[in-house]
Amino acid sequence: MTTAHTPGHQALFDAWLRLWNGDLSLAADIVPEDFRLHSHMLDGSDSGSVRGADGLVAYIRAARAPFPDLEFAAEVPPLFDGAHLSVRWTATGTYSGGFPGAGAAPGTVVTFTGSDTLRMREGRLAEYWLNSDSLHLLRQLKAL
Repeated sequence: MTTAHTPGHQALFDAWLRLWNGDLSLAADIVPEDFRLHSHMLDGSDSGSVRGADGLVAYIRAARAPFPDLEFAAEVPPLFDGAHLSVRWTATGTYSGGFPGAGAAPGTVVTFTGSDTLRMREGRLAEYWLNSDSLHLLRQLKAL
């Protein structure tokens, strides 16, 4: 992979990071209606149901609900290669309760990592492959 990219690619990544940090109004601007998530879901459901801006916003809301102050940061600067970008991230947030099976007390601070690979098309993000360290998160939440 190469880090060579256009300023538009960097702006798209910056918007992606702001979206995950809670600026949900950006979704309609950066993902098309045929946007698709590819991931293993914690609840065992099919990630193919996450489609378009509305599906992505619902997914992000659900992910952030137990951690209202969840903050994502790039651990390694994004790598751009043609129509793809990849980034290693770290997320930190304060658990507020409500995660099924969690034994952690509200107020517990959690930190976990992951990698996003995204396919760009016509200045938007068309597909998303997510890999996160869910096992580490579940351990911190005492949900195992």
